[in-house]
Amino acid sequence: MPSAFQFQCHFVLIFLAASKGETRYLEVRDAGEDEPFLLLSEDLKRELSAGQIYRRSLRCIDMLSIEGQFTFTAEQPQLHCATFFIGEPEELLTIDYDFVNIDCQGGDFLKVFDGWILKGEKFPSSLDHPLPTSQRYADFCETGNVQRSIRSSQNVAMIFFRIHQPGNGFTVTIKKNTNLFPCNVISQTPSGRFTMVIPHQHRNCSFSIIYPVVIKISDLILGHLNGLFLKKPIAGCAGVGDFVELLGGTGLDPSKMFPLADLCHSFHGSAQMKIGCDNTVLRMVSSGKHINRVTFEYHQLDLQETENRKENTIEEFCFPSI
Repeated sequence: MPSAFQFQCHFVLIFLAASKGETRYLEVRDAGEDEPFLLLSEDLKRELSAGQIYRRSLRCIDMLSIEGQFTFTAEQPQLHCATFFIGEPEELLTIDYDFVNIDCQGGDFLKVFDGWILKGEKFPSSLDHPLPTSQRYADFCETGNVQRSIRSSQNVAMIFFRIHQPGNGFTVTIKKNTNLFPCNVISQTPSGRFTMVIPHQHRNCSFSIIYPVVIKISDLILGHLNGLFLKKPIAGCAGVGDFVELLGGTGLDPSKMFPLADLCHSFHGSAQMKIGCDNTVLRMVSSGKHINRVTFEYHQLDLQETENRKENTIEEFCFPSI
């Protein structure tokens, strides 16, 4: 049975699909028990491609994956509300305050967080984000009109808000910007293909897939400098400044997940692993001295694949959670 974390994360992603448009825009795509996702209909796609600004009201708990203008108006005291924003892996998000009418002195608040928080766990983790946790929050009640536009550092962000007085609320506009070198990413889908590149930057990058998956790494380049491959130590990844690790766990924060495998040698070919955890993360650690790159693809683990385990090149993990 899925864990509570997996249920919550899947609820968020399902809510994302349902929140991409109003009911008249939704279509079911072979929705089964393992893939209850809804897609944007062609009507909404045509409206958006025509350059129209998409507008709708926000719910207390909501999720958005498209650009547009969104308004929340309290019909009653709303004390624990949040909106999750997500883009494609190669996108950054900008949140603009268009209108804010809240009572900061009366206990209301409106905060933007650079990333996601779920049950106290953060993505990206504190180890992977370029800013300390305290600087990842933008509190409207503290900054007011000084900071009316906030840009995320990755493809996810969120707002928290509390509003006591009915009739009060706010309006925000969500815009997307291209990120040439995506680093920390949460996948919107249970399958896909991605190439992560870290060009001479001392940083860590995590790609999170909130599903049990089969992940296949087809190309890994570590320590590439001026067209030459630098020789790596023979024994393990100890002391190596550039490597890739696979993590699995039941929470959102990669720093609290279990290390499943380390890869510290460049190769061209295929390395496959079945990971039955609620959350799977591919994480690249870069010293900043080289250009590092990894290409991988993934798809959701099905029941037949969990039963046929001998085909793996690396030992399986987390299957009790399925």
